[in-house]
Amino acid sequence: MAPQREWLEKDFYKELGVASDASANDIRKAYRKLANELHPDKNPGDTAAEERFKRVSEANSVLSDPEKKKEYDETRAMFAGGRFRGGNGFPGGFSGSGGGTTYTTTGGDFNLDDLFGSGGGDGGLGDILGGMFGGGGGGAGRTSTRGTTGTRPRRGQDLEAETTLSFRDAAQGTTVSMRVTSPSPCTTCHGSGAKPGTAPRVCARCNGSGFVSRNQGAFGFSEPCRDCQGTGSIIESPCPDCSGNGVQVRPRNINVRIPVGVEDGQRIRLAGQGEAGMRGAPSGDLYVTVHVTGDKLFTRSGNDLKVELPVSFSELVLGATVSVPTLDGSVGVKIPPNTADGRTLRVRGRGVPKRAGGSGDLLVTVKVSVPTSLDEKATEALKAYAEAEKATGYDPRSGWGR
Repeated sequence: MAPQREWLEKDFYKELGVASDASANDIRKAYRKLANELHPDKNPGDTAAEERFKRVSEANSVLSDPEKKKEYDETRAMFAGGRFRGGNGFPGGFSGSGGGTTYTTTGGDFNLDDLFGSGGGDGGLGDILGGMFGGGGGGAGRTSTRGTTGTRPRRGQDLEAETTLSFRDAAQGTTVSMRVTSPSPCTTCHGSGAKPGTAPRVCARCNGSGFVSRNQGAFGFSEPCRDCQGTGSIIESPCPDCSGNGVQVRPRNINVRIPVGVEDGQRIRLAGQGEAGMRGAPSGDLYVTVHVTGDKLFTRSGNDLKVELPVSFSELVLGATVSVPTLDGSVGVKIPPNTADGRTLRVRGRGVPKRAGGSGDLLVTVKVSVPTSLDEKATEALKAYAEAEKATGYDPRSGWGR
């Protein structure tokens, strides 16, 4: 069945709970929220939630694809100008009867099958839509078929998933195992849709293209083949486990390789790991959003690793070499004499690994640590130092506040 016909009866924006002018980011956020709530793994045995999950996934599949979204909006806009009256939630105001087949217009009743050119007549809206959205033409005044290269199988929908990593795993890269429940190739027929021991045959009417084309006057129109329903093949003995679709909803484990240096909120694309396409068509992609937890010691600035190093006053004044932890061990950092509190020292190549090779830098900020208590000997020594410092004429507030 042509997608344009299906779209007339589906409000994808309503399914996701967003406005028709919602941004791509708003659509993505709404889908993630609903997919998380309705996922079959969180609602075992709840068929209503599973059906809603499928509808939400279909809505996202269309609205998240700029080309499909444009086609969907244009198709529905054709019925939004008051040319049809009625209600029932159909675009443009359909007034329905008989299970969504016959509708009332300002000029009387019409059949949706006839409107889309599937009722046997010529010049249906299905022909027009086919011409608008990729239809072809044949010889004048006759029905023709397009070659097998004229169309491609309909790929599966893309999937969204999320994972949470520790700061260090995200910086250094890791492999995580994820469990995904989605339509996958049927294990009985291996995605063909045909009963084991049989095979689909190429549709003779459309020569496997899924479309037939014809000319009407000066225009050439195309419509889905009625014999194979636009699939390009006919299954005479459907697989009993998938009813000929070639897919089954089942859980599967996927190993996801997280590259080095991934940041919080970044999406990773796994080609071909999304929903399986119908009857062996290509699978969609899986997009994994990575969430990164904070670290008690490190922060990041791009590929640079940042850390605060507690030091004593004497280490700042006299200088010292201090051991500083990194992502893979430790490194000695030299503090020059008379270093100011808060100064940042750079250690080359000891930061976050880069995907293209090499690493960022380690940025070490020194912070003086004041002791909470001193014994009598240390106190007397500090007092002697204070007197000696005063004798030099040093004033830490010289010129301050003026």
